[in-house]
Amino acid sequence: MTERIAIIGAGPSGMAVLRAFESARRKGAVIPELVCYERQSDCGGIWNYTWRTGTDEHGEPVHASMYRYLWSNGPKECLEFADYSFEEHFGRPIPSFPPRAVLHDYIKGRIVRSGILPYIKLSHTVRRVSFNKDTQKFTVAVKDLVNDRISSSEFDYVFGCSGHFSTPNVPEFPGLDKFLGRTLHSHDFRSADEFAGKNVLCVGASYSSEDIGIQCYKYGAKSVTFSWRTKPMGFKWPEVMEEVPLLEKVVGRTAYFKDGTKKDVDAIILCTGYLHHHPFMEDALRLKSRNRLYPQSLYKGIFWLDNPKLMYIGMQDQFYTFNMFDAQAWYARDVVLGRIKLPPRSEQEVDIQRWTKKEEAIVDATEGIDFQTEYVRDLITPTDYPRLDVDGVAKMFKQWEHHKMDNILTYRDQSHTSLQTGTTAPAHHTPWMRALDDSLEAFLNQPETKAAAE
Repeated sequence: MTERIAIIGAGPSGMAVLRAFESARRKGAVIPELVCYERQSDCGGIWNYTWRTGTDEHGEPVHASMYRYLWSNGPKECLEFADYSFEEHFGRPIPSFPPRAVLHDYIKGRIVRSGILPYIKLSHTVRRVSFNKDTQKFTVAVKDLVNDRISSSEFDYVFGCSGHFSTPNVPEFPGLDKFLGRTLHSHDFRSADEFAGKNVLCVGASYSSEDIGIQCYKYGAKSVTFSWRTKPMGFKWPEVMEEVPLLEKVVGRTAYFKDGTKKDVDAIILCTGYLHHHPFMEDALRLKSRNRLYPQSLYKGIFWLDNPKLMYIGMQDQFYTFNMFDAQAWYARDVVLGRIKLPPRSEQEVDIQRWTKKEEAIVDATEGIDFQTEYVRDLITPTDYPRLDVDGVAKMFKQWEHHKMDNILTYRDQSHTSLQTGTTAPAHHTPWMRALDDSLEAFLNQPETKAAAE
């Protein structure tokens, strides 16, 4: 009997798994039956945009955290698929920092080119995953959201590819319940226009806080204040942007901070991260982890230690994204197909501890990049994944970090060179701070003769 695989999620992680197996099939391998369940009405995972917050049209929690005017905050060359370049997709070179719609188009282009769309069931949300030790099979209960029907099927393997950037981590601060302005988590942030002329407080000091704060400034906020818990971001901010220690309390419209300072604000945006949240997994299968570069209980950052027939893709904190998901998917595929044999559990535990010890010694972003570079290299070495220059990607990530420290407002104007094609990206036709239209059409309205930034 043919083995069956359930893949939960059709974002970049789920797509990587489908692509890995389809690649093997096209080379003559016999692969298991693949069924991918996606609760949204379109592929793309968190790269889908919706105006909705809270619940969707089916009463399900809104998955996507995307907002209008979001542009890539890292060079596209660092996330480029090894088997599908941006240049191939768009027919010409494009600038290094595209907006969301452009990246979503690229993701969907690979889905179409790979021929994996028939494996995907859209508007199907997984309700329950359990494992029967006697039959050694998973039972996956799924709701067809359009037809309002629940059904169950058995599978030999399950891939958890639903991500970990959709369930907000929402802290409590004294007085927030009586704050006279607008309060929201970054998951529900949709448009910086709303905050034009207002004093905005962003609680948090990581990527979402950085980007949402800059977006608010770009679209006319009167001031932006960042409140940090562990350490400030340390960028060279414009005069109307500042960093202060952690918020302590709110009285009326006044925010009070740990250093004794205070500021009147109109809006508080909680950029406080996300939770690993997999409520559909039975407890014995459910990953429980903080956001870290090497989640515990996952051998190779993929295989559930207690049951390696369950594999999680993309559950790490991330420098690498699309191509790391590919690396994980190719490795996991080869285990399923019998090309790679997993060691005994005792050896898996030792390997996890080795990686964890390395992770806990990381002191800055540069070391974090090096750590994840070695992790990706470790995964792709024994597989047939197309050549990926991980050292070149690491070098580009470090250049990006330096560009941000030089000028947080202009790093997106830089041009990087594709490691797949060798082409240096052209400069965008408009400096990012003045590029107010984030549509695919506006972005691609690029004079083909425009020279690349030097």
